Amino acid sequence: MSRNRSLGAVAALSLSALALTACSTPAADASPDAAETEAASLTLYTSEPQEKIDELIAAFTEQHPEIDVEVFRAGTGDLTARIAAEEKAGDIGADLLLAADAPTFEDYAESDLLLEYESPEAASIQQDLIDPEHFYVGTRLLPTVIAINTNTIADAPTSWNDLTDPAYAGKIAMPNPDVSGAAAYNAAVWLDEPKLGLSWLEGLAANRPLIAESNGPVSQAVAEGSSPVGIVVDSLVRDLAAAGSPIEAVYPEEGVPFVSQPVGIFADTEQPEAAKLLVDFLISKQGQEIAVTQSYLPIRDDVQSPEGAPEISDIVLLNPELEKIRATQAAAVETFNGLFQ
Repeated sequence: MSRNRSLGAVAALSLSALALTACSTPAADASPDAAETEAASLTLYTSEPQEKIDELIAAFTEQHPEIDVEVFRAGTGDLTARIAAEEKAGDIGADLLLAADAPTFEDYAESDLLLEYESPEAASIQQDLIDPEHFYVGTRLLPTVIAINTNTIADAPTSWNDLTDPAYAGKIAMPNPDVSGAAAYNAAVWLDEPKLGLSWLEGLAANRPLIAESNGPVSQAVAEGSSPVGIVVDSLVRDLAAAGSPIEAVYPEEGVPFVSQPVGIFADTEQPEAAKLLVDFLISKQGQEIAVTQSYLPIRDDVQSPEGAPEISDIVLLNPELEKIRATQAAAVETFNGLFQ
């Protein structure tokens, strides 16, 4: 099965260009009837922060009290390792996966692990975040940016290349690609980007960044000043800034890699109708409004971005071919680990 994709044609879209499908073909799988999901129980694997996924699931179960959702939360790397072990044993323990990167979902789709489902809500979201074969759909935009501690950094970097300046030696933190799906994806995107590539990654490594377990510890290190510069997803920067921390996001001029936190349903779920309802909710207007309150950039044009966040049309998004990133990501992580660890 060939599943060639472009990850970032969305870079050319403005929010006003996203209401595309008023006359599109209706979904092959209509939204399931709640009557078919009485007393259903779902297990969701996710890399979402616990507090945020708890808020989403609480809102979902208020709408669908007939469905109980159990959440298992871990980093994307840990989740994929768990799923691989469960697949080998013949029984994946989750009904759905909500995690960081599209390449992971492409791999699962090629292995026939995902259920095809075209949500009726998908007509209202950014079309580049929808798998054309409907095995998964993005749920938010998560650009990786440069974060700075504003109490420490007076002259903020404006580009990724700035971070190779020896002045930043020992001052940078970034997440571990063995744990963070976004970080693994970023490694492949940076190596693929002509303005960056291996020479930039080597220059960054020469500044001896702190490799934290995930994006959360990176943002905390920047906020407290132990690492006054960080490479981190932008939503965490907004969270900490809103809480009063001296932290600010910089969107580098070369462009930013981004992931879309896709959700997909495992093909062997025993509760497909309930699982479809959860997918619908995550990309619905209500689900996206909750995402915005959690500092995420929304994927619907009828939902406003978080206060203080740039418009998507104002952000330069790096635009690699998904198939190339999939083919090179494992080697990119190996290269990263050889340079940084």
